[in-house]
Amino acid sequence: MIPSIHKRGSKTVGLIRYLYGPGTHEEHIDPHLVAAYDPLTPDPGRDPNATYEQLQRLLDRPVNALPTNRRPTKHVWHLSVRASPEDPNLSDEEWAAIAHRTVAATGIAPDGDERACRWAAVRHADDHIHIIATLVRDDGRRPRLHNEARRAQAEARRVEAHYDLRRVAPGDGTAAKRTTSAERHKAKRQGRDRAVREELRETVRYAVAGATSTNEFLDRLKDAGVLVRTRVLPSGDLKGYKVALPGDRNKGQEPIYYAGSTLAPDLSLPRIQERFATDPASTQTIDSERPERRTSPSAPAAARRTTTHAAWQALLVVGHSGDESAAAAQIAATGEVLDALAKTSALHTRNELRQAAWAFERASRSHTRAEFRHAQHLRRAARELVRGGPAFGRGEDGSSTAMVLDALVFVAIAAAHWHAKRQHAQQAEAARQAADHLRAAYQQAAREPVTVLSERGRSIAPSLRRHHASTLRAALPEVAETVLAEPGWDALAATLADAERAGHNPHALLAEAAARRELDTADAISDVLVWRLRHTADLPVYAPAPAPKSPQANQFNGQVASPRQIPAPTASRTPRR
Repeated sequence: MIPSIHKRGSKTVGLIRYLYGPGTHEEHIDPHLVAAYDPLTPDPGRDPNATYEQLQRLLDRPVNALPTNRRPTKHVWHLSVRASPEDPNLSDEEWAAIAHRTVAATGIAPDGDERACRWAAVRHADDHIHIIATLVRDDGRRPRLHNEARRAQAEARRVEAHYDLRRVAPGDGTAAKRTTSAERHKAKRQGRDRAVREELRETVRYAVAGATSTNEFLDRLKDAGVLVRTRVLPSGDLKGYKVALPGDRNKGQEPIYYAGSTLAPDLSLPRIQERFATDPASTQTIDSERPERRTSPSAPAAARRTTTHAAWQALLVVGHSGDESAAAAQIAATGEVLDALAKTSALHTRNELRQAAWAFERASRSHTRAEFRHAQHLRRAARELVRGGPAFGRGEDGSSTAMVLDALVFVAIAAAHWHAKRQHAQQAEAARQAADHLRAAYQQAAREPVTVLSERGRSIAPSLRRHHASTLRAALPEVAETVLAEPGWDALAATLADAERAGHNPHALLAEAAARRELDTADAISDVLVWRLRHTADLPVYAPAPAPKSPQANQFNGQVASPRQIPAPTASRTPRR
């Protein structure tokens, strides 16, 4: 259940007309009073003799009783209380009880206070009510409304428990501002999928990902097609920025600008500039690399390999470091990596990655201050992803994407655990949601490469498969039988063969891969081991099977069959995680 306090107004009758009217899109159905300060309050929705003006005069009477110079300019208080979509429809009596509890908790009408503010609760939809109140008590004093939004949230948690409704995670004041109903209706009128505020917030986050200077950040915004205004101090220093969509204009046909701080707390200019601090031990950036690397067709895959390495480093910090500011920085920088991946993802993974980035955005902010000098590896990885450009999702690109998503799932899980231990309920839930979307994106990215590896694994000589199975049992006895029963064992067998052929010790690689992170949170241990081994051993993630030098080579020391003997992949099998 979500209570939302709206902007205060000056016209009581105007809000009453809206609450009892048809709504912007005829969405108000059977508007009627469910509760009020006085049980005998007239209801214009159900009583044909009651009028909006009559209700307005009753609510405004304490305001009008004051001398003109003492009346508050903004005296209309407005709060909506909305149930979650999966909650059952509550009765009018239940909504009336919720309204009474809410006005008591916020200080509008404390229990037993007969001289409190006047208020009324209107229901015009199944899932929510609106409470209108006037901010002068019957004794002429003003109500005590300090922290009324936080008190409304706390009461909503108690209401959820009382009525066995969906429990909404409590907030801590670090969430981005919610879109208003007016913004959502405007987006619908304009044919937009999302409100302008949300679209701009995503655009700004994409521009921040991996940026190393304020100028680069602002240039990225302009390249993205948004309008940018900056505020400069007399000293010449940049004070702040605002952004607008070209087609979003007010009645005067002027662009509607949003300051970064109003999009999200961490998108103000000072907070963004904190990210540009560099680690003295690692000052080299992508700008110093050869231009040809940034324009190479293999750049997207190379960037994803770099990101995989940075993600595993971040996992160690988030999971085991006692430095809270360093862990918070790794989590925030992971958000930049997800933004960069969403921006450069292939079409078949784009939707899930955008949703993962959007969910993780909430997990990237808390009251724990992030020291970004501890997260420069991840920030440079995000930069490489942006510079590398879009990935096509096939071949090396698809395999490297699957590899980095495999690592990022574990980072998201670790972030959820980190937040949960610190009672950051909304952030923990957001990280868990992001992990779910990353798993879905992994399924899509890994389908082709795992199918190819599995075909290769099934073509390995039986004696060599037994040899690799023995190595697995010796290195990981606790999980070996589980892995051998998984469909992904074929792909792992091919990976072990590749590692041995490249001169690595498969037993040592397996032990190292298992030590990097526990395996019991994986849906498919074999898939996790495949990508960890290929990353650790620096194996090609999408290499074709090597052709044997002679017919006998198929059975010699583990050589796989000739490509001609490998049947082309037929039905795509989605690997489990």
